[in-house]
Amino acid sequence: MTTLTLTYAPSPPGDLALALYDGVLVGLEFADCADRLWPWLRRRFGEYTTRLATGPGDATKRLQAYFAGDLRAIDRIVIDAGGTPFQRAVWDALRAIPPGESWSYGRLARRIGRPPAARAVGAATSRNPIAIIIPCHRLVGAQGNLTGYGGGLARKAWLLRHEKGE
Repeated sequence: MTTLTLTYAPSPPGDLALALYDGVLVGLEFADCADRLWPWLRRRFGEYTTRLATGPGDATKRLQAYFAGDLRAIDRIVIDAGGTPFQRAVWDALRAIPPGESWSYGRLARRIGRPPAARAVGAATSRNPIAIIIPCHRLVGAQGNLTGYGGGLARKAWLLRHEKGE
């Protein structure tokens, strides 16, 4: 049976729940929304056991640096999100969006070579198991309006302002 390491970390927009497998981040969600994460991990790993981390790990330290203003610190967190090939393509493209920028779903679809797939991009982002690190908060509607975010629109707005230095 797989054993995942869980850790919790404070952050300005809300406490975070992190799940790691062999030291690699496989899940990250706001703690009050973590009920979205557990089924994803169960589908991916089957039945699993958990143990609490004994101290802050590398991912937690890099997240703290991100929230302190080093916006590129999260780029160095090793992740394994799983997912389908299409989801992985979307999630990889999301990580390529620079902090402080917002793209539309259509622009991301074009970036991955699938121009008509804006809705499918939206579906892939809604299944993102690693919030913030895979920055789906950087996607906005075609007119620049804030659209759905698993952690809530207030958090999405906060993250976008943080990355713009506001």
